[in-house]
Amino acid sequence: MRVVVDLTRCQGYGQCAFAAPDVFRMARNEALMYELNPDDSRRAQVLRAAAACPVQALVVDELGPLPAQASGHGRMPERVVIVGASLAGLRAAATLRRQGFRGSLTLIGDEPDRPYDRPPLSKQVLTGQVNAQQTLLPRRGELHAKWLLGTPATGLDLAAKQVLLADGRRVGYDRLLIATGVRARPWPNPAEAALDGVFVLRDSHDAALLHDRLAGGVNRVLVIGGGFNGSEIASVCRDMGLAVTLVDRGPAPLTGALGGVVGAIAADIQREHGVDLRCGVTAAALEGDGAGRLRGARLSDGSTVEADVAVVALGAERNVGWLAGSGLAAGVWGVGCDAGCRAFNVNGIVCDDVFVAGDVARFPHPVYGYQFLTLEHWGNAMAQAQVAAHNMIAASSDLWPHLSLPVFWSAQFGLNIKSVGVPTFADEVVFTQGSVADRRFVAVYGYHGRITAAVTFDQAMWLDFYRDLIEQAAPFPPTFDMVGKPGKVQPVPAEVPQRISALHDATVVVTGHDPAERRATLVTAGPGRAD
Repeated sequence: MRVVVDLTRCQGYGQCAFAAPDVFRMARNEALMYELNPDDSRRAQVLRAAAACPVQALVVDELGPLPAQASGHGRMPERVVIVGASLAGLRAAATLRRQGFRGSLTLIGDEPDRPYDRPPLSKQVLTGQVNAQQTLLPRRGELHAKWLLGTPATGLDLAAKQVLLADGRRVGYDRLLIATGVRARPWPNPAEAALDGVFVLRDSHDAALLHDRLAGGVNRVLVIGGGFNGSEIASVCRDMGLAVTLVDRGPAPLTGALGGVVGAIAADIQREHGVDLRCGVTAAALEGDGAGRLRGARLSDGSTVEADVAVVALGAERNVGWLAGSGLAAGVWGVGCDAGCRAFNVNGIVCDDVFVAGDVARFPHPVYGYQFLTLEHWGNAMAQAQVAAHNMIAASSDLWPHLSLPVFWSAQFGLNIKSVGVPTFADEVVFTQGSVADRRFVAVYGYHGRITAAVTFDQAMWLDFYRDLIEQAAPFPPTFDMVGKPGKVQPVPAEVPQRISALHDATVVVTGHDPAERRATLVTAGPGRAD
């Protein structure tokens, strides 16, 4: 059987660990780890654990509840094509069938494997608790779909309504969903990236290779990048007893996601767990030993690090190369779309037959001043895929907007870190509950006098409460009395780093004079950035 826990909903009560201790365990206070594929002899225990979960975050052999059947359909398409056999693609396919689509359904994926769950790759797979092949996602019933796996899409013909494949085939569609996600940003020097011992971590193949190398014994692991992926990798390596150096260009790890105040706390936690943390510097070069094996790195401050494994965790690049010249507004920022997941063409006009969901989608969020967001979160991929699938077959009067607040989680250094909202959409932060010294607290973010986000360290049970406050545009700082409220509640600058918009790299040419003739052409989508 396949166990899936929606960790965006899990609040760390630990009832599952009591009901099925052989399958679920709590790492320290709230960080849940679990076996993905327990044998069927433990099904009764697991089902009891699912029933005991207070927030119903645990499901067996499925991905969780699907939305109810649509109340009304537009003209039902005959052919739906989903490019991206991923979490978002699989969720969209299941939603389409649940909502009454009975036509031809095709899923196209560049990887040869069935859709699998990515969060365990930097956790259970690296530790060896499960192997990469045990992360396959469950399917809800039979999708009656045609799977074209290991066959990358190479182009899109909007006029002909066809997806071009690497093997020369063309796949026609009436409705298209783009869910191609992201890939790991590689080390910029190809010769150095090719050294034996240099890894990235994005797919199951990456995870299997890195696990085998770490399990074989290494002297030191160099992690380049202190975002969530890099920090989780550092945590796993320390759990394995390996020496770790983490290098990050910012003032502290996680600063790019959580701001400098909470990032400084993350830095202290990493050092407490034995990480050799180097902040404010970058890896200038990776160096080999003459036999093609990594021996270390030279940093921007002139210092060096000896390491026989380096994991490049410099963020992600969106998989949009196959859309070059297609006429869609696609570039390093992702694929632009409206709140209903309908893709924009280069003129900024929505396409009624092309939709976008998941990590590759760039969409406006009303709660955040209609700012366009791209979110690489499990929960967003699930929610947005449902909205996109519904809107692909719904009547124009029954379209749904994607308004879910971003939620993410990270298990690292024995802690369960969770967030709701957008912490970087903030100018101040305040600690409203718990204790920073005890590493159990709630940090609430505000922008121009209203609450925009909340981050919890081992205090996940409060997340829904703050989600409601964000949706109600509640004032910041919060003034009500709370359980565990510190003696002094004083907002401080959140120290959110300034970011350069990827859109600054887009070059667009406008031609024509008459309004009926004026058109935009996307000349270049610009280079990716390693922010």
